[in-house]
Amino acid sequence: MTHSRGRGLQAGALGLFDTVVMAVAGSAPAYSLAATTAVLVGTVGLASPAALLYCAIPMLGIALAFSYLSRIDVNAGASYSWVGRTLHPFLGFLSGWALVVSATLFMVAGSLPAGSLTLALFDEELAADTALSTAVGAGWFLLMLCVVLGGARLTVRAQLLMSGVELAILVLFAVLALLHSGDARPFDWSWLGLGRFEGVSGFASGALVAAFYYWGWDVTCNLSEETRDSRRTTGVAGLIGLGVVFLLFEVFTIAVNMVLTPDQIADGGANVLAVLGEEIWPGWGGRLLVVAVMLSTIATLETTLIQVTRSLFAMGRDRTMPAALGRVHPRWNTPWVAIVVVGAVALVMFVAAITLGTVGDILADAIQAIGLQIAVYYGLAGLAVVVAYRRVLLRSPAHLLLGGVWPLLGSAFMFWVFVESLGELSAAAVVIGLGGLALGVVPMLRYWRKGSEYYRPARLDASRTVRTEYDPSGRPAVPPRAHEGLPTDF
Repeated sequence: MTHSRGRGLQAGALGLFDTVVMAVAGSAPAYSLAATTAVLVGTVGLASPAALLYCAIPMLGIALAFSYLSRIDVNAGASYSWVGRTLHPFLGFLSGWALVVSATLFMVAGSLPAGSLTLALFDEELAADTALSTAVGAGWFLLMLCVVLGGARLTVRAQLLMSGVELAILVLFAVLALLHSGDARPFDWSWLGLGRFEGVSGFASGALVAAFYYWGWDVTCNLSEETRDSRRTTGVAGLIGLGVVFLLFEVFTIAVNMVLTPDQIADGGANVLAVLGEEIWPGWGGRLLVVAVMLSTIATLETTLIQVTRSLFAMGRDRTMPAALGRVHPRWNTPWVAIVVVGAVALVMFVAAITLGTVGDILADAIQAIGLQIAVYYGLAGLAVVVAYRRVLLRSPAHLLLGGVWPLLGSAFMFWVFVESLGELSAAAVVIGLGGLALGVVPMLRYWRKGSEYYRPARLDASRTVRTEYDPSGRPAVPPRAHEGLPTDF
């Protein structure tokens, strides 16, 4: 298995600004706030800003892990490659499979609210029609499929338009919310402390919800083969994107505490952002924030398509899945077979979704199942960086903390979330989440028996990549260049 660049994708298509935009869009700030805020507030009450704050700390550890690993292995499969070359190829495949399954589920789960939000702009009653919402959502999905098929440059241009409008609306309302004198309650610093949680179990419940606000920033690493100076850019963009969405999440969650009453939050449900908008700017506020949520949902469909198709491309190229998935379109430089396959599977799931219940029911079970799968591949990446850098972590305190201790704590947190959530989720969510992971064993064993080179990997070891000479004090005598060796930016 080779690990060099230039394997067919459009190399150098994206810069730092482009990848930051993709990272922010991947976490879908408006969608995440709309879909999850009522659940988070219902779980931990006024401690919701604290839950987001303390979940951001281990999540930053995972982002650091992705940043460090992307320095020594540029691969569209990201954690699929890193985990396979450090921990074990079986774990690496399951890491990539977890992303593929979770992203495929999300494309259906995210398309449904995209459809219902579009309809809500015209008629609230139409938005409650599951079949019609599914049809409109499928239309948005097919449009994003065509955009992704058209190449990385077209993808980022569409993303700049959608995310630009979304972020402009969110920033406007963030300012208006902080200036608004709401009737609910004044700001209290205790909302950011640990005292408002009902013990460890209360914190755990909040963590289960808050941790998955952040999912999606790692799309930057799946785009690494299409990014300029990718060894540096992908990791930095992921960290910046995570920081941007964290600030937005905190501001809006605090605003919800200040402006809305508990009854308004509970009644608002997935439309709580629209309720907040109406309170801040009666008449126009709710509609504008509905537009932001709709754009956010459509934008994150695009980034999710990027993640799943690039992961399948890497698997096809390595012969751990059908080799056709690794084919690249000669004109657009995109993995067109993977894109077509994902589109076909998603359309079948759209049809199945119509028979399963309301939009809310489908969304709840799917998001819970996705959470289990995210915890798996994030947690494994946190372990992988420690193994890859184990020989060089003691060369400086910064590398020990940022490339070892912090990612390891992030990994432990993810696995804790995984175990803790099993007793909290619905039976359907557990079956979908664990069953989806278990299905990956079939192709894994098949292609292992066929002798894929992926299962005989060149071990990923940062000490072989780092070209820095150290004096007896441990300080670098010859600093590494920016594109190789250990990160020097953090």
